[in-house]
Amino acid sequence: MNASAVQTLVTPLTTRQGVDLGGPRNKASESVPISEISPRLAFAFIVRRLVARIFGYINYHLSVPRKVVVDRLINGLKRLEYRGYDSAGLSVDEPQGVASGTKPELFRTKGNVSELEKLTATVTEPSLEVINHIGIAHTRWATHGEPCERNSHPQSSDSNNEFVVVHNGIITNFAPLKQMLIGRGFVFESDTDTEVIVKLAKFLHDKQPTTDFRTLMVEVAHLLDGAFAIIIKSSRFPGEAVAVKRGSPLILGIKGVEGNVMHIIPSKQAVTQVTLSEDDTKTPVEYFLASDGMAIVEHTQDVVYLEDNELLHFDKQGRFEMYSLDNPVEAGLPRQIFREFKKLEVELSQIEKGDYDHYMYKEIYEQAFTVNEVMRGRLDHAGIPGVKLGGVQNRISDIKRSNRIIMIACGTSYHSAVATRGIFEELAELPVSVELASDFMDREPPIFRNDTVIFISQSGETADSLIALAYCRKFRALCLGVTNTVGSAIARNTDCGIHLNCGPEIGVASTKAYTSQIIALILLALTLGEDSISTKNRREEIMMGLRQMSDLVKSTLALDGKIKSIAERLHKNSSLLVMGRGYQYATCLEAALKIKEICYIHCEGVMSGELKHGPLALIDDALPIVFIATRDKFFSKISDGLQQVRARKGQPIVVCTEGESDEFIPKEFIKIEVPPVVDCLQAVINIIPMQLLSYHMAVLRGCNVDKPRNLAKSVTVTEK
Repeated sequence: MNASAVQTLVTPLTTRQGVDLGGPRNKASESVPISEISPRLAFAFIVRRLVARIFGYINYHLSVPRKVVVDRLINGLKRLEYRGYDSAGLSVDEPQGVASGTKPELFRTKGNVSELEKLTATVTEPSLEVINHIGIAHTRWATHGEPCERNSHPQSSDSNNEFVVVHNGIITNFAPLKQMLIGRGFVFESDTDTEVIVKLAKFLHDKQPTTDFRTLMVEVAHLLDGAFAIIIKSSRFPGEAVAVKRGSPLILGIKGVEGNVMHIIPSKQAVTQVTLSEDDTKTPVEYFLASDGMAIVEHTQDVVYLEDNELLHFDKQGRFEMYSLDNPVEAGLPRQIFREFKKLEVELSQIEKGDYDHYMYKEIYEQAFTVNEVMRGRLDHAGIPGVKLGGVQNRISDIKRSNRIIMIACGTSYHSAVATRGIFEELAELPVSVELASDFMDREPPIFRNDTVIFISQSGETADSLIALAYCRKFRALCLGVTNTVGSAIARNTDCGIHLNCGPEIGVASTKAYTSQIIALILLALTLGEDSISTKNRREEIMMGLRQMSDLVKSTLALDGKIKSIAERLHKNSSLLVMGRGYQYATCLEAALKIKEICYIHCEGVMSGELKHGPLALIDDALPIVFIATRDKFFSKISDGLQQVRARKGQPIVVCTEGESDEFIPKEFIKIEVPPVVDCLQAVINIIPMQLLSYHMAVLRGCNVDKPRNLAKSVTVTEK
């Protein structure tokens, strides 16, 4: 069976006429051509499980000890481990080097990268200098197949490891391809979909042995359905490597020796082209491929963000070329493209723990700084009182003309939308709904062109949110992104947006991104209400609170010692309730999420107005309760709920305003007194004690704070 015969088994996504997006039955629900929506989002519809990260280190004409190569691969994985950590692996070339075409060494293990590091201590001839070398590595969060050595990456094509690949994503048509390959005599060793990639490459190469590596991988890519980023090397093509991106993030970094590598020159097409220096066949150069810029920044800040359906080919001389798999030139040949290098907007110091024991603890304390960063250049810009959001300013009038605002997010980002919904309704005077992205797409509700949809995501790569974004774009709604990642899929594919500027967040449990999201959304609400005379005093009150925010956060962080002592009382419990209402209901939800995800304690955020509708039955003198009872217009209602809990012998820990009277908070209750601020900003202050409480409880319980079990940082995952 030749390649064209294989192609009849599965119609590649790139050749389809359209993608069925579903949608409201009162709207156009026919298949929509891929060109009708962003090409980068066309594949979001088939994203299912994309929780892994890949790293590649390639050196040409540069002498590097094999042990250093391994160390760089290991360190790259450590930078990515917060996004998946139940198994890991890497591949390095045999000591003879890539030019020999010999079998590469593979190291794979269940467990985290530290386990892999121990395993690679046995690497052959560690001190041997390699001039040209291709190393690839992977850290995984199990999707297809349980965490174990055989399901870890890299996956190989056969016992000789002729083709070796690392892969982040899912191959949705792996089952029919696997069936075909088994019918042709291939034996599969793992339960992964990834193994199909390398076995398909070997199958096609065996049938067409004169095909070059680039052409071979173009054909393989066209036969794969799904969302993925892959790096593949082969002993059949010594000294070469290929990377392909579709759906999953992939970044290329380049570094020369003493700055003597790159010249970026304009081409005839008025774009930029990357070339090596005049003697480019012998110029020392290092390439870094990674799912995340944090694995690259310590080596170089010169990067290219690959777009979907793009292929990178590295040849034996150390040069690389980039191709688009869309719109082939002729006879299926890929079209060469050129891309300008950009600077990574991440500093190495931002991804180090410094003197802190955990990233989460560091990131909690960074909030005293990050609450200002999200406002920098936006609040009181150039000394002029008011709010100016450069990223959305040109679309403000369009948003004001909208019939409604819809906020779509997942997890912590969803809670930031809940926290700000009320102030949006008050200042923008528009109906606002808040949606969980997964539920939104389960329902496929009607979306109209005069809707404004706000997508909130720390990473900007959340799969459910991306699917919802593509769905809303189908109906030409105005889409706005709030993310913390420049160049992310949401940042690239929305009409306008706000960047959080809070720096990398390494801990899986989000902290500083949450408070930055709240402030960013409040800035947007202030901008939407700027023409209203009736809300002028209200807006000035909020802006005054924003100017004080950093000092208020610092004052709240000073409660750390007291909160740690409370954690010592609570950490052995198996269940906990957090209650509040109004603006603080979001605080309850977010606090409960933090306690669940890093302490492994059942915790529920309860709207105190709903106590009599069920939750009151749980109250007794044994159940730990945290009550959020800071002063705002709902305080009298909150006090009523507190008294109901007291009447059932509940002994809540109360988060209240500094100096709160014993008349409202009985002396026997433990109080966490926080500084007051305007009501819509109080959620920023009130969540900090809960972040600290969850952190200290997790440490006391011996939990892995930064990498909680079964979770990964960027949930590029949807359920089938």
